[in-house]
Amino acid sequence: MGGGCINEAVLFTLDDGERVFAKTHANAGALPNMFSSEAAGLAALADADSSLYVPRPIDSGPDYIVMEAIAPAPGSALGSEGGLAEKLGQGLAELHRGSARDRYGFDCDNYLGATPQANGWMDEWLAFWAERRFKPMLALVRDEGELDRLGAKLLDGLDTVLDGPDEPSALLHGDLWSGNATMDAQGRAVIFDPAAYWGHREAEFGMTRLFGFGSRFEAAYEAVYPLAAGAARRIKVYTLHHVLNHLHLFGGGYYDSSVRLLREIV
Repeated sequence: MGGGCINEAVLFTLDDGERVFAKTHANAGALPNMFSSEAAGLAALADADSSLYVPRPIDSGPDYIVMEAIAPAPGSALGSEGGLAEKLGQGLAELHRGSARDRYGFDCDNYLGATPQANGWMDEWLAFWAERRFKPMLALVRDEGELDRLGAKLLDGLDTVLDGPDEPSALLHGDLWSGNATMDAQGRAVIFDPAAYWGHREAEFGMTRLFGFGSRFEAAYEAVYPLAAGAARRIKVYTLHHVLNHLHLFGGGYYDSSVRLLREIV
């Protein structure tokens, strides 16, 4: 099966007829704990109180993960009229609202795509975002030019740009784009392949807005858990994080969009 740009993916039918989905990586030593951390993220999301469905991890090792297989329903693409956008929006709002904690992080480090993501627990969101997310990402894409200059300026003013109402942390999927969501045969919105951690819920929209989940998705979210005033400004910073990660992973095609977004924010 298609397994994205990182892993090989296989669907197994067991002797009793049960189907399971597995991902493997031939050079897993280059990405230590990738599959165990994915299993931890799937388990945390599956245990959360929301209408979203998450495939349960069955087993994982240094070079593989096995999980429950999901059969997508016909017409389950995000832009279809089947209701996936609305169900995702509602379920995500339920997840964020129902998973509040007073700290930021996760019990293990994990990966955003193939990029290592540190998750050590911290008490303050601004400090977490600066130390665990923005500074490490800037270090990965250094160019000794405009990107570095604007990145340093944004880092200096991060407390102003991200200033907003005090909210508890929420469990985030962390990498929610259309390739990591579907609708199953039971009509449930399903999410998978997480980069999970407890963070500010607005950070989730950095990815959903980058790849256009659309107005129906956001309206359904807002109906359950409205975003606070000024969210659009703050979400641009979280979108920038994913654009910079794409620059790191996929190269120069994302350089101009990174600089353009930095100029806009700064």
